[in-house]
Amino acid sequence: MVRQVGESGNDALSAGDAPTDDSFRVDKFVATAHRISLADRALLHELTVGVFWPHRWRDLDVFISLGEGYLAVDEIGRAMGSAMCFRAEPDFAMLGMMVTAPRLQTMGTGRWLLRRVMKECPRADLRLSATRQGYRLYKEAGFVPLTTIRQHQGMTRRVQSPDPVPGVTARAMEVEDTAAIAALDTQAYGAARDRILAEMLRLSDGMVVEREGTICGFALRRRFGRGWVIGPVVAETEDIAMMLAAPLIKRSEGEFVRLDTPVESEKFNAFLSAIGMGVYDTVTEMYLGRQRRPLDGPRMFGLAAHSLG
Repeated sequence: MVRQVGESGNDALSAGDAPTDDSFRVDKFVATAHRISLADRALLHELTVGVFWPHRWRDLDVFISLGEGYLAVDEIGRAMGSAMCFRAEPDFAMLGMMVTAPRLQTMGTGRWLLRRVMKECPRADLRLSATRQGYRLYKEAGFVPLTTIRQHQGMTRRVQSPDPVPGVTARAMEVEDTAAIAALDTQAYGAARDRILAEMLRLSDGMVVEREGTICGFALRRRFGRGWVIGPVVAETEDIAMMLAAPLIKRSEGEFVRLDTPVESEKFNAFLSAIGMGVYDTVTEMYLGRQRRPLDGPRMFGLAAHSLG
């Protein structure tokens, strides 16, 4: 077996050189891939630490339980890369946990794993959050850029309550709100992700907003990484998004909080930055197939996670 094509796509392979689905040679090692399970938590954590992702073991347990995918290891059991898909509907999935060990990021590991996980979702519309390192790989695979996701995070300062929106009231989320929240999430996400949302609700506290007794937005907060993450956040406008996020951030005042937003809103971004949650990084949301994310009406102002959308 010969070395795999580089991530840049400049190396040509003959038909006989192509890697198999189960193994390929990268650098001096033969890599093999197996389905990710909870038994791989330590290796997956090793990969995420290597690329400076904040995931704790509890976070990886959630992703492993909600998705399916592959972990590549070398001949002595070292983690080389991972790729997962998180299904929402039979014809839609989010790709995530796409991690390649830094020493191998120009040797084809990411391309091989991407191709492997995409075969799990034939004829499905796909979406992913592309880091700068992965952007070219996904674009060459046919993914189209849609928007920039801004990763706001930091140790929060005193939260000033935003101005109320006329006709809209906010309150704490209750169990009886689940059906309305699910309907809003489906509309804003572009697909019904019942199993994923149920797990987010189980792990979270939250807020809803109502207009004339009807829920028209929601936000969830759960433990993640170094502290807390606010998301999903679904709202019709930036002002309503601020009404939803502010009470949840206030509950974590003085702690580390993160919110990833795919909406370009100066007002919402300024609100987050003013309370200590400046823009730490950006990734690019990309899609393959039909673009499903609504660009008006109830929208996703905060993601559940980069890997979950």
